[in-house]
Amino acid sequence: MQAKVGDEIPQWVMESVSAQRMCTMAAILRDPNPLHWDRDKVDSALGIGKRTINQGPLGLSYMINMLHLWAGENCIRKIFMNFPMPLVLDGDRVVAKGEVTSVKDEDQGQLLECHIWLEGDLGTLLDGTATVFVSA
Repeated sequence: MQAKVGDEIPQWVMESVSAQRMCTMAAILRDPNPLHWDRDKVDSALGIGKRTINQGPLGLSYMINMLHLWAGENCIRKIFMNFPMPLVLDGDRVVAKGEVTSVKDEDQGQLLECHIWLEGDLGTLLDGTATVFVSA
């Protein structure tokens, strides 16, 4: 692959964020926060309805999936991510997107700086940058 500034990274779509995955991730991370697995607690604490809140690492994983499918499993050199509001809730449809912002040619390929973000119905949910290496 030969990339150039302005190239769009193929989108990665999660049609419906899974409450079950949130619950599993909470168990794996030993995360005691009931906002990730107890819909009643979310509703009583935040008043946003009975929908659990996606963990930040799960949202980040959607963008990692996008980068891996585009440039290969060992492509990521660095990621920086902001986690602005609004929240990602179970049942949301989210789309990981990205664009190449700079290209540095190297002996074995290219080192790419990319702007990456996660979009949902409420706008940009996560926003950051990734440094990605692609082989020639």
